[in-house]
Amino acid sequence: MSVLILSLIIAFGLFLLFVEFLIIPGITIAGIGGGLLMIAAIVGGYHYHGVQVGNYMLLGTIVANFISFYFLFKRRTWRRMGLETAIDSKMNTIDIPVKSGDKGVTVSRLAPIGKARFNDVVYEVQSLDGFVDEGSDIEIVNVKSNKIIVKTL
Repeated sequence: MSVLILSLIIAFGLFLLFVEFLIIPGITIAGIGGGLLMIAAIVGGYHYHGVQVGNYMLLGTIVANFISFYFLFKRRTWRRMGLETAIDSKMNTIDIPVKSGDKGVTVSRLAPIGKARFNDVVYEVQSLDGFVDEGSDIEIVNVKSNKIIVKTL
């Protein structure tokens, strides 16, 4: 086998390692195959061309792997390949027309979250007292951006 063919086998093995790291992460056939191809090419270099060529191929493979993985794992490489959006929004807050001190009745059992009626409108509420049975009288303790906290009367 010529040195060119062995070098192409090493390059294909390196390509399979890139596929392993970038496309199909984990230990798969691509990564194992890439490693085995590089080892086989280096052994072929020793076998067909002697120790000197084998050593050059081994050194060249190690250097090529280090250089390739250095550029692969640089921060800019991943920025170009990755999604560059950031989620900086907040959940919509709703204006609840009830306030602290309003009284109402539970429509469902609060365990500790359930439904309650205030001013003929049903809201989802959270109880400070834990479990509250259906039909119990309650009072609003606190109204946060999207949560109504109640206690039993």
